[in-house]
Amino acid sequence: MAAKPPAGDPVQDAPQVAAPKHAAAGLPAIGHTLKIAQAQMGVVRTAQTLLKVNQKDGFDCPGCAWPEGDKRHTAEFCENGAKAVAEEATLRRVTPAFFAAHPLADLASRSGYWLGQQGRITHPMYLAEGADRYEAVSWERAFEVIAEELKALESPDEALFYTSGRTSNEAAFLLQLFARAYGTNNLPDCSNMCHESSGSALAETIGIGKGSVSLEDMHQADLIIVAGQNPGTNHPRMLSALEKAKHAGAKIISVNPLPEAGMERFKNPQTPQGMIKGAALNDLFLQIRIGGDQALFRLLNKLILDTAGAVDELFVREHTHGYEEFAAAAREADWEQTLTATGLTRPQIEEALALVLASKRTIVCWAMGLTQHKHAVATIREVVNFLLLRGNIGRTGAGVCPVRGHSNVQGDRTMGIFERPAPAFLDALDKEFGIASPRHHGYDVVRSIQAMRDGKAKVFFAMGGNFVGATPDTDVTEAAMRRTALTVHVSTKLNRSHAVTGRRALILPTLGRTDKDVQKSGKQVVTVEDSMGMVHASRGNLTPASPQLLSEPAIVARMARAVLGSASDINWEEFEKDYATIRDRIARVVPGFEDFNTRVAAPGGFELPHGPRDERRFPTHTGKANFTAAPVEYPALPEGRLLLQTLRSHDQYNTTIYGLDDRYRGIKGGRRIVMVNPEDAAQLGLADGSYTDLVSEWKDGVERRAPGFRVVHYPTARGCAAAYYPETNVLVPLDATADVSNTPVSKSLVVRLEQSPTA
Repeated sequence: MAAKPPAGDPVQDAPQVAAPKHAAAGLPAIGHTLKIAQAQMGVVRTAQTLLKVNQKDGFDCPGCAWPEGDKRHTAEFCENGAKAVAEEATLRRVTPAFFAAHPLADLASRSGYWLGQQGRITHPMYLAEGADRYEAVSWERAFEVIAEELKALESPDEALFYTSGRTSNEAAFLLQLFARAYGTNNLPDCSNMCHESSGSALAETIGIGKGSVSLEDMHQADLIIVAGQNPGTNHPRMLSALEKAKHAGAKIISVNPLPEAGMERFKNPQTPQGMIKGAALNDLFLQIRIGGDQALFRLLNKLILDTAGAVDELFVREHTHGYEEFAAAAREADWEQTLTATGLTRPQIEEALALVLASKRTIVCWAMGLTQHKHAVATIREVVNFLLLRGNIGRTGAGVCPVRGHSNVQGDRTMGIFERPAPAFLDALDKEFGIASPRHHGYDVVRSIQAMRDGKAKVFFAMGGNFVGATPDTDVTEAAMRRTALTVHVSTKLNRSHAVTGRRALILPTLGRTDKDVQKSGKQVVTVEDSMGMVHASRGNLTPASPQLLSEPAIVARMARAVLGSASDINWEEFEKDYATIRDRIARVVPGFEDFNTRVAAPGGFELPHGPRDERRFPTHTGKANFTAAPVEYPALPEGRLLLQTLRSHDQYNTTIYGLDDRYRGIKGGRRIVMVNPEDAAQLGLADGSYTDLVSEWKDGVERRAPGFRVVHYPTARGCAAAYYPETNVLVPLDATADVSNTPVSKSLVVRLEQSPTA
């Protein structure tokens, strides 16, 4: 039987702390998975859902975007994927009676954990101007409210349409179509906060803002470098791919400021040997100082250039541009500067070089640890330089692998969710639908917040996600949201964003991945694109949490009819009735999706074309892969300060908090902790178990404070600290963003630690 949600918020400021683990998964992961699944779903529903996760005839996990191979396990999910499914398929319900008992002020006082644990929202809810709580509303009235506000705007650019990465291809395509038919490119999305830096760097250097490897490439690599990423918590199924690569002879280098259990040893719960002993993954752990990755790859590039026969001269000559300028810059790399920037030793870097030179097929994987710095784009360009030097793009077992963190964040961008769309995409869209899309750029996430803050954006519509919980500079963001006329959230469950509203607010409850979706033409499927460019179908199998729920495509279609009315010649009703008609139109607009319906019906779906990977064709402005030569940067660390990175706990997915433990790091029963190297802590006079306020320092002089964090002595890199988000988002200045990509710099914050009155 499923457990009831917590009645009150648990105490989160007195965690128990033990030594960190040195292995991931195994029996503890199975036990924890079953415990959470049964608490949310009960025994029977647990079996109904988990056996369908990531199966060819099932539904795509609403968690990460790691791909599935052609051959699937019966249990094709990880611990955190099971948590994501359990949260969505929960038997708990948030009804109108719940909102009647909990006014807005009460919701605003609750933790994200408590809000998320209450269950699935069952009815559309409306907060009228001046009201103190949400009340149930009809769907018709909800769409009338949206139409009233959008039609009252002086310009379509006063509206914002945000998209979360779990939105299906069909819903994303409809949302961007509606936004452009309405008249704006204001289509910020969660990618603006995570892999925008990857897309910016890769589009410039190889011509496509996506990774160039397949799952089979991972299995055939000689060397895999995992930089700025914690697969054991954030992409656990990736550990199986790394294990298979190791068994085939691959070497693995992990580059990260914290040691992570999953990269030390993986106890594969799918095999008896894995359960008992597991597989050691790391061959070399480079415990790098926060933000030192560009300097590391630049020096490795210098050392490759200095090694006779190490450069793939034929590849460089035939397929690249800008080599001489890059090589001149790389040869200036300095050992002393690199050791300062990275915190590494010369023997460690030389050991890494030996592994690099011994490899004929190298893959570099990365995540937020590379993308959320001021110099993130330059860092990823340097990674591309590193791979180009030895011909490691467009070769089996080699390439770039940005590991996406949300199940369809890559697909949403492919579908046109982008504030700076390519003219060719807009031309195709306009031709297909007879509209005149705006050509000026819209707002990304950071600029959307600035626009709301400055009164330039007045309606905020979110297709999923937890915008307030995910974005930087919490106080500024929340004040900006409260300046709007209307906030609308398409959601399955409660989160912090529902408690931070405009003058009016709507919560529109929607179907999840696990839910059956039946429209007038029958049962529907939706599609997603994984982190490696595979597109496949997703079919829910559960009776929806309430007959009041609408699907995401239905919500967009009905909103479009209410707002655009007779001015639109687009047959929105047809799209709601049968999603295959949406895919027919996608096939005529988006390259690579020709004959979409037929191809996606095949078990496992189909692979999108990728010029650099498939034929070493680089659609850049030069027609070749581009070497780049940016100055080396790394964060300065003033005396008495630390560099803070924000990160997830193991009981967390993005801003969704499943529980209050971080099992692999030895944290239990709390989230307000800061991990500090014991030597740094001694110099700063911070005893283990003491409490401190985290205060970030930036050039604007504004004090941003996160109070009451328990100090945990932890083996971080010297000079570096770590703490969980969203609790630490308050420390990230809104205007502190990466060059080019405008991504918040959540991984390199200069902080001072001040004694806290909390005890």
